[in-house]
Amino acid sequence: MAQVCRLGLLLALLMPVVGASIPGTVVRLNKAALSYVSKVGKAPLQQALWVTVPYFLEQSGEGLQPTRVQILDVQVPRLHLNFIDGFGIRLLAAANFTVKVFRVPEPLELILPVVLLADAHVAQASIGTPVVSISACLLLFNKAIVFDDTHSTPPALLVLVQQHVRAVLRNKVCLSISNLVQGLNVHLGTLIGLKPVGPESQIRYFMINAPNITKNYISLDINAVLFLLGKPILLPVNDNPFTLPEQVGTRGAMVTVGLSQGVFDSALLLLQKAGTLNLDITGELNSKDNLLNTSMLGQVIPEVASQFPEPMPVVLKVRLGGTPTVTIHTDNATVQLSPFIEVLAVASNSAFHSLFSFNVTVNLSLQLFVSKVKLQGTVSVLGGIQLTVASSNVGSIETYKVHTLIDTVFRKPLLDHLNALLGIGIALPNVVNLNYVTPEVFVQEGYVVLSSGLSYQH
Repeated sequence: MAQVCRLGLLLALLMPVVGASIPGTVVRLNKAALSYVSKVGKAPLQQALWVTVPYFLEQSGEGLQPTRVQILDVQVPRLHLNFIDGFGIRLLAAANFTVKVFRVPEPLELILPVVLLADAHVAQASIGTPVVSISACLLLFNKAIVFDDTHSTPPALLVLVQQHVRAVLRNKVCLSISNLVQGLNVHLGTLIGLKPVGPESQIRYFMINAPNITKNYISLDINAVLFLLGKPILLPVNDNPFTLPEQVGTRGAMVTVGLSQGVFDSALLLLQKAGTLNLDITGELNSKDNLLNTSMLGQVIPEVASQFPEPMPVVLKVRLGGTPTVTIHTDNATVQLSPFIEVLAVASNSAFHSLFSFNVTVNLSLQLFVSKVKLQGTVSVLGGIQLTVASSNVGSIETYKVHTLIDTVFRKPLLDHLNALLGIGIALPNVVNLNYVTPEVFVQEGYVVLSSGLSYQH
């Protein structure tokens, strides 16, 4: 069985899931995200620009003499990123290279200002992740600034030194930028990794088409697939693709994430199939507050008192056979559960004896929030719990007489159980080390929107 599960997960990583051609999730990176990357990206860009420079051949009386040249420092005072409509991202950076020439008798030290322009194409990789590639790269050089030139470096030598360093930078810097982007692609590849939802369940995200890029954002159509024991949870294909409207969420947010109705349907179906929504409710017989015993039931059902003259513990077995339904309206998300409750008593021989059973309908208000990279929630009961008798081994039952008792012993354990499950949460689209910060959740008609900042944790 374990080998079958591992094979199923492996196949899930290698190919899209059948019937998963319509996006259930949209991730939109806005201009504010580029501003953030411009800030945190200076340090890795400086590191990438720190290339080695080969020896410079200087003419002397003895012919050409090799002179060591070294970049002492690279500073990037300005880094700016912009979206290129329909293509990708443009990088504009100003960099200052501090270069030392170890010539005799006095070394030469200078600063070489450079403007770097690069266009990056953003596309969809075959494995369903974003992939970035440098399509154009250009270096523009300004005049070098010489430090402490008391020995009056010959102008011709200064020109030759600059030509040497510029040639090296033209040859190496764009390659370093490409290597930096390749490292970014490895990081972006973690988008499709399986993230745990429960002990035997996972979620996986993958892009289903090329990104939509405008001058204001880059939008990724993503499918979310949930797995139980290595098998995908598949819903009926919806012919109406999910699209995220232009003006939603918080203005100025780095990222806007739209989650369709299908994502929530899949999550609830997963919980139901995994059996995690089921629970057993018991009480301590000697507790003063315990209502789960035959004496309490005997007060409203005479036959229970007749069969159990002595107080015996009672257990509520709550089983969810039907699929929960979630309804998403503007500012209002609700979940309906229809569990089957069997009421059992412990007989004198310690065997369980079925007393009666109910079909139950519970309507819950769903509140959503985000912590780091997980969507979490809490629920509360809307209105009353509806009960209808399914079967009885204790004669006729008048529902209204037992309703208050069942409601009292059922409501709190159910909410505690559900809120514990929802508190575990489900991973949102993310890459390693990138968290959502100051998130806001908005419930719209038929979908949920998350507006958030981003924070990269090294």
